[in-house]
Amino acid sequence: MEPLRILLVDDHLLFRKGLSQLLDSQPDFEVVGEATDGIEAVEQAWSLHPDLVLMDINMPSRDGFEATRRIKTQMPDIQVVMLTVSEDEEDLKEAAQCGVSGYLLKNLSPETLFQQLRGLVAGEAPISRAMMGKLFSQLAQQGQPLVQSAPTEKLSTRENQVLALVVNGYSNQEIADELNIAHNTVKNHLRSILSKLEVKNRAQAAAYAVSHGLVSLPSNSAKDTGD
Repeated sequence: MEPLRILLVDDHLLFRKGLSQLLDSQPDFEVVGEATDGIEAVEQAWSLHPDLVLMDINMPSRDGFEATRRIKTQMPDIQVVMLTVSEDEEDLKEAAQCGVSGYLLKNLSPETLFQQLRGLVAGEAPISRAMMGKLFSQLAQQGQPLVQSAPTEKLSTRENQVLALVVNGYSNQEIADELNIAHNTVKNHLRSILSKLEVKNRAQAAAYAVSHGLVSLPSNSAKDTGD
């Protein structure tokens, strides 16, 4: 399997170089380029066409939001994940509107970053747990008209357990480890949950669970992963 080709966009040289070394230490990641601001980010994206752009928000010349909008408009197959210090809900909301695939905080551990990016390859949306409750609250408010009176009573005990862990920010592999079941079994449960709740993805399923009181929002101490 080819490594995930990554473009790093951050105006802090020391952070960027350190992150580059961390990612290149993993066999399934390859840093193919770096940019110091949003203008360079778009130029490098055109030139290198990476699989993923790790994008800071606050940068000179052009910020990460504008760069992301341009990249997603011109090269929609490139995934963009925000990597930032900002825990502001408005920044999270604007990032989602720009079409990002994930939102990570810079204080996460290297192991958590690797895990989140591997989850992205597997089709999961990487997001720091500190932002999870804020995201699901927004989705719950925005998504309520989209989900009618879905038959939640038809969820099995195991499916309810899986859904609760999704709300708490667990990846598929973490759910498998927590419940002592196979990774493919988790995927099968998720497909069943989406079908029964009549939603399109795990984020909408989590939003439904939160908005209908099926699962409580995760607390900051729900699961310590170092981020």
